[in-house]
Amino acid sequence: MLYFINTILALLLLFSFFIPQLSPRNFSFFSIFGLFVPFLILANILFFLYWLINLRKQMLLSFIMLAVSWMFLTTLFMFTSDDSSKDSGVKIMSYNVRMFNHYKWSEDTTIPTKIESLIRENKPDILTIQEFSKKGDLTFDYPYNFIKTKGEKNKFGMAIFSKYPIVNQGSLQLENTSNNIIFADVRIDSDTVRIYNYHLQSLKINPEEENFGEKDSKILVANLNEKFKDQAYQAEKFLVHEKQWKGKKIVCGDLNNTAYSWVYNKIRGDKKDAFLEAGNGFGKSFDFWFPMRIDFIFTDESTAINDFFVIDQKLSDHYPIVTTISLN
Repeated sequence: MLYFINTILALLLLFSFFIPQLSPRNFSFFSIFGLFVPFLILANILFFLYWLINLRKQMLLSFIMLAVSWMFLTTLFMFTSDDSSKDSGVKIMSYNVRMFNHYKWSEDTTIPTKIESLIRENKPDILTIQEFSKKGDLTFDYPYNFIKTKGEKNKFGMAIFSKYPIVNQGSLQLENTSNNIIFADVRIDSDTVRIYNYHLQSLKINPEEENFGEKDSKILVANLNEKFKDQAYQAEKFLVHEKQWKGKKIVCGDLNNTAYSWVYNKIRGDKKDAFLEAGNGFGKSFDFWFPMRIDFIFTDESTAINDFFVIDQKLSDHYPIVTTISLN
């Protein structure tokens, strides 16, 4: 029975290799497996260790599967040498702030000022915020900014703050959703760099509630299928817009999906994932019981990634991610 369970989990891990190639528009149900790839990897590691300790040949199944999935393991956990001499350059922070606790998800009423202090302490040169709220008296010490809400009366949306001049800005105006993708063209020395700030369709699941906030599991799966299709449409809209820009770019934000998904595969494209270049550990960016990395910073291949880290302070359901880059 134990080996049977091991076999099922190994086959599911094998199947997950193909998920990044399957568009949610046609195979939305399979996209759900992409959320659990870290769990499948960890489960196969545990099975391998169990059979190894007991000197059983069954260990070969998970060993072979883990060896084949090495490309996935590198996206799950990273070992990068600490080189403090490389921490200079343009510092970028991306942070889903959960509207600065506007709806009181936490009883801590000081969260807005704590987030403000965290940002001031880390001093990013460019700051992208998802689930931004214009309500309240928070101020950020930046001479340039682009704040885009979903409507004239709406106080919630997306924001880009910059120490460098913003010479152009815009929004992709995603339809029938509160999510969005915005951009700002920033003048850095002799370069004009496009900063994309994306927040793809939220899956509307709450890990803290039974059945992820949905009593009927069939309804939960049906809702997830629709959300994955929405994400695919939004990613395709981004790709069309991105092709029109021929200069350097930095793409960051909340993907609301993992590195084992079709939307990650498409949006990353031939760009660098800052975590894979200079990160350490799991890179966990979402508050969940196993490592969930759904926030990303991508750069051009010509850009040098000097460092990457996650700030482990629970002031939202996301953790801020930070990278320092050098434009070449």
